[in-house]
Amino acid sequence: MKVKTIVFTGIFVILFSVIAYSGYQVYLIQHNNADEAKNHDRLMEYKPELSSAGEGGDLTAPKVNQKIVDLQAKYPDAVGWITVPNTKIDYPFAQATDNDFYLHRDLDKQYLFAGTVFMDYRNSRDFSDFNTVLFGHHMKSRSMFGDLQKFNDQAFFDANKTGTVFLADKTYTIEFFAFIVLKPTDAVIYDPTIANPMDEAAFLAHAKDKARFYRDIGVTVDDRVVTLSTCNYEFENARMVLLGRLREAN
Repeated sequence: MKVKTIVFTGIFVILFSVIAYSGYQVYLIQHNNADEAKNHDRLMEYKPELSSAGEGGDLTAPKVNQKIVDLQAKYPDAVGWITVPNTKIDYPFAQATDNDFYLHRDLDKQYLFAGTVFMDYRNSRDFSDFNTVLFGHHMKSRSMFGDLQKFNDQAFFDANKTGTVFLADKTYTIEFFAFIVLKPTDAVIYDPTIANPMDEAAFLAHAKDKARFYRDIGVTVDDRVVTLSTCNYEFENARMVLLGRLREAN
């Protein structure tokens, strides 16, 4: 009887521990999602807007995005704002002196599990590089860059072709052309220092070759590319990226 009691007690302790641990993990996920949502709502006052003008109601961009000017006045590390229609991607993004600082910090530089969308520290803040890389977490709520997962579907990729980047003095349309699932060690896609036509051509050829979905929009070495990156869970340590060409908005 004593042996059975000990066995049952051990099983009970194990089951209780598993349930308690699982409950704590659920709490953490909900807590982190709530913190991210609260932080996002707080920052929405800085989101710039495209305005309609003219008889056709075409969207136009102001010469100066005052909301970004105000954002940078409060948060000097802030670079701009990115938004992708039909997703939750609608965030300011920052740049630090390395790619770790904003992994788990908000723009106030306080701890936030979801962190801040950030630009590779080697990129120029004005998007003058051939390949500008932006990183964001893949949150369970699909916030931050989690909705890049939507582009892992041919129909969604085909139907959703553009996004927008707002800087203080410019607004860019992003014309998406490739979705790739890859390893973080991909030295081509994750290279923001590409600076000669030969390497730029190699980048574009590599992107087309590795793409799960690709749209031929005529990207050339004379264009500039933005690479949006987050985690993917198809294999260990996987990443997914969405590549787009930058076009200055009217």
